[in-house]
Amino acid sequence: MRKLINSTYITLDGVIENPMWTSPYFDEEAASFAGEQTDGADAMLMGRATYDGMSVAWPSMDESDPSTGAAYFNNVRKYVASTTLTNPTWNNTEVLQGDLVEAVTRLKAQEGRNIIQYGYGSVTAQLVRAGLVDEVRFWIHPVLQGGDSLTTPLADVQTSFDLIGTRVHKSGVIIASYRPRTAA
Repeated sequence: MRKLINSTYITLDGVIENPMWTSPYFDEEAASFAGEQTDGADAMLMGRATYDGMSVAWPSMDESDPSTGAAYFNNVRKYVASTTLTNPTWNNTEVLQGDLVEAVTRLKAQEGRNIIQYGYGSVTAQLVRAGLVDEVRFWIHPVLQGGDSLTTPLADVQTSFDLIGTRVHKSGVIIASYRPRTAA
């Protein structure tokens, strides 16, 4: 069975939206780990908000430059959880039909490598509650973003996680990987 791995950039104060603050921290070490993630995944899952942002940004990037990752993101099989998107324009994108938990359960049962998911919102929260997220990787950035509308990614999810690994980059970014704890 395939694994569903969530990878989320987050500030010290819990902000995940519009991660423009990540740029100074995306060095060779971060690029290497990001490449390991994409090398291990042959599908990407996202919610509508993530799709709307990525589908505008990635197609305009140079696919001939391997350092951008654009060739991967523009060509990987993409699945969008949305009840309003009907005609996705981004290459290799399919809108999941019907119940999200059932659709993702079917995706995970298919042959293939991991399914990667970026960002942490309502789709991830639903999948964590259903026991379908195998691992979350929080890229904790040494930034306080502040603002009036902070997103707390785990606000309505009560799940315990076991730490399965950490990577500390010279830039100060910490990638903490967790597996949902199974009830004993």
